[in-house]
Amino acid sequence: MSVSVLSPTRALGGVSGLLQVVSLLGLVLLLLKVAQLYLHRQWLLKALHQFPSPPSHWFYGHKKEFQQESELPLLLKRVEKYPKACARWLWGTSALVSVYDPDYMKMVLGRSDPKPQRTYKYLNSWIGTGLLLLEGQKWFQHRRMLTPAFHYDILKAYVGLMANSVRVMLDKWEELVSQDSHLEIFGHVSLMTLDTIMKCAFSHQGSVQTDRLTPEGCRNHRACQIAHQHTDAVIKERKSHLQKEGELEKERRRRTLDFLDILLFARMENGSSLSDKDLRAEVDTFMFEGHDTTASGISWILYALASHPEHQQRCREEILSLLGDDTSITWDHLDQMPYTTMCIKEALRLYPPIPVIGRELSKPITFPDGRSLPAGILVSLSFYGLHHNPTVWPNPEVFDPSRFAPGSTRHSHAFLPFSGGSRNCIGKQFAMNELKVAVALILLRFELSPDPSRVPVPTPVMVLRSTNGIHLQLRKLSDPGGDKDKL
Repeated sequence: MSVSVLSPTRALGGVSGLLQVVSLLGLVLLLLKVAQLYLHRQWLLKALHQFPSPPSHWFYGHKKEFQQESELPLLLKRVEKYPKACARWLWGTSALVSVYDPDYMKMVLGRSDPKPQRTYKYLNSWIGTGLLLLEGQKWFQHRRMLTPAFHYDILKAYVGLMANSVRVMLDKWEELVSQDSHLEIFGHVSLMTLDTIMKCAFSHQGSVQTDRLTPEGCRNHRACQIAHQHTDAVIKERKSHLQKEGELEKERRRRTLDFLDILLFARMENGSSLSDKDLRAEVDTFMFEGHDTTASGISWILYALASHPEHQQRCREEILSLLGDDTSITWDHLDQMPYTTMCIKEALRLYPPIPVIGRELSKPITFPDGRSLPAGILVSLSFYGLHHNPTVWPNPEVFDPSRFAPGSTRHSHAFLPFSGGSRNCIGKQFAMNELKVAVALILLRFELSPDPSRVPVPTPVMVLRSTNGIHLQLRKLSDPGGDKDKL
């Protein structure tokens, strides 16, 4: 039997030929990708030709422009130059349309376009696929299941819990300002809103603000981590309690149900309850949306009032006349502070907690002015741009609570601190209640003024934050209606 032996020369030739084939294949694939990107860019250019924007680099888009200047000031320049919307090129083959006109907002928010997965997918590992990230029929089912958790009968019981959490924070502030009247408030407010959520939504006993207070724990991110570590344990404990013989119906009759109870009791149309995964996702979503966003809202409201002492004092006088010497605040008080509510809304206009959201058009859209976009385009709904649009709000940078005076009129989609349409914030009334409670009790205890050496710089992350924190000077009020003692 003869054995054919492949010579080294032939072997090397075979390998060389294979490498040439692989290289050629790689080149072909590269050329195909380049052609694909080129065609996509041409499609985008055609799709966005009705939406002008500043000149962009063919490869970097507007990236360098936004690297050289802060995001929000640059946005406001575009709002002034392009009053309704403008294109923004992220790269040469990636672009979106930034929208900040109320008519445009109304049209997009009135549809059921999905949120862009490329933008929101990183949230999935953090909060799971809850109401914030769900789409379609499952979102509708969960929304309907969760709506009873925000009925006013349930929200009423939360006002006292909110007030208790605020008082814990204010007691801490008194101790801290006895040493230094300058305080970075965002971290403290974030822990307070986390404490409120734990008490209201999960009937948590104790105080997150004092039970787990570490230097790192003062930070908002750490506060979220602490909350998430306890989610599974809280759910497991409550489920075990409710699964006892006859306990379910007794609980229904015995007390006001909290958010977690309603999740556990809820049933879909087919009679099934939420899976453990869905349950965890809704809990974590509520923790994020009811904690981070509210902390942002309260912090910026306090900064706005600190920067406008005449409005701050008028709010304080209104609250003092309402509550008198008794600092306990109830559900009935919340609708009896019109000027304070006007100031809260004006601060939310200037500093919307959620500055921007996204949609990916599932079908073409034509706006009232005749401009249109095809399916597949990313749309960025800039609430910050909307609230600072001079064609919508004259002198938009001026803090003017009279914009929200009783009887004032405006476009239905000119003011969207809680978004709009069917996917508006399900907890907006919970949030507004907490904002009012916090502002009222803080103003009765402290006089606020800005720290001129550390002016906050708003930046749009998931919520509106400040790159250097929100620093205020606090002065304890010995008598809100009389003299003040400076600490």
